[in-house]
Amino acid sequence: MNQQVHDTGPDPDLRRELSLLDSTMINVGSMIGSGIFIVPAVIAMYLQSSSLIIFVWIVGGVVSLFGALSVAELGALMPRAGGQYVYLREAYSPLWGFLYGWSAFAVINTASIAAVAVTCAAYLGYFFPLSPTGIRIVAIASILLLTAINCYGIKLGALVQNGFTLAKIGALTLLAGLSFILSGGSISNFSPVFPTVQLSTLTGPLGLAMVAVLWSYDGWIEITYVAGEVKDPQRVLPRSLIIATMIVILSYVLINCAYMFVLSLNHMSHSELVASDSATKIMGPIGASLVAVAVIVSTFGANNGFIFTCPRIYYAMAKEGMFFRWLGNTHPTYRTPIPSLLVQALLACMLILTGTFDQLTTYVVFASWIFYAMSCGAVFLLRKKSPNVHRSYKTWGYPITPLIFIIFSLYLVVTTIIEDPRDALIGVGIILLGVPAYLYWKKNA
Repeated sequence: MNQQVHDTGPDPDLRRELSLLDSTMINVGSMIGSGIFIVPAVIAMYLQSSSLIIFVWIVGGVVSLFGALSVAELGALMPRAGGQYVYLREAYSPLWGFLYGWSAFAVINTASIAAVAVTCAAYLGYFFPLSPTGIRIVAIASILLLTAINCYGIKLGALVQNGFTLAKIGALTLLAGLSFILSGGSISNFSPVFPTVQLSTLTGPLGLAMVAVLWSYDGWIEITYVAGEVKDPQRVLPRSLIIATMIVILSYVLINCAYMFVLSLNHMSHSELVASDSATKIMGPIGASLVAVAVIVSTFGANNGFIFTCPRIYYAMAKEGMFFRWLGNTHPTYRTPIPSLLVQALLACMLILTGTFDQLTTYVVFASWIFYAMSCGAVFLLRKKSPNVHRSYKTWGYPITPLIFIIFSLYLVVTTIIEDPRDALIGVGIILLGVPAYLYWKKNA
């Protein structure tokens, strides 16, 4: 039996200070970014049926919930900093854990932080006109500000996350409520309710819509990265993962119903800024301003979640000698992994300055779903490897729930490879660059 699987002792360098509310808000805030303000138009273009639109948002949410239900077992079993890095290392091999951590550091997390920061700055330009250079400067400033906040203790970072997440939930709820209350909407906009073409012709569009939806739900796993700082993790981690995913499912379905009530499906499908168009129709120019504020709040809060949680991956690797040792240091007073926070910020800012973050995100975004599938597969492997270890939480619906999530994850990966094989191949190459790095650190560990 692998001793580490049931070693849940606290890390003396970290403080367990995150409550259920903190943990839930981290996940909700990381999931709700800018996607829900844009992606619904893409879904409408693919499907042109209100029932199918709601269907894919529900199915995508349920699939994400199945992933959360599965990973919750791993989080409760191994409540340590690093999340998937720990799970993949324990279930498969140290190489797989390292390749995930390498990919997260080199591209997945840092490019995502850069992209979200630029989106936030671009929407700020709605109120204060910014040149392309100005957008970069504001984006970099936002990353440095959030990094500084998260250096001064985990509770401060959690407080910022709670505030911005509650604000974005409130903004979505307000927008949805006003859509049904104010004049301008109509139940007739839901037409056609059912598909007007043969279902056999919808296989491709449904698949593409599901890919977009699953990406919109991404971020449900973030709390596992800071599991070493969660109070009573065996109880809190599973609950926060499940509650957060349920909140986002309800929010996404509600706001999509609001969009369709205000805009016709044809209008939605041709809208570049569906949330702005919807708000403008019922509130005029002030509606567009409110949506811009909502996107700024949403993206700023989402980036705080990423900046807050992701450095714990590099910290966990460094503590085990599988990354630069100094990245495993924490501040003696605040107990935060300041070196990891600063290096992450530096790399994200460099990606903004070079303008490469969009392309890098395209290259490896599908790779995160490979690691998601492997993490859910870890539930099966660890039950087989360590059947007698006490599990305070066991995956609801096992083995069906993790299996369904794995199937959908692999479908998303295969679809991405088919649609864009060149970028997928480059992405795999970036990941495999981690192999020589792994051999180096393994030799010197």
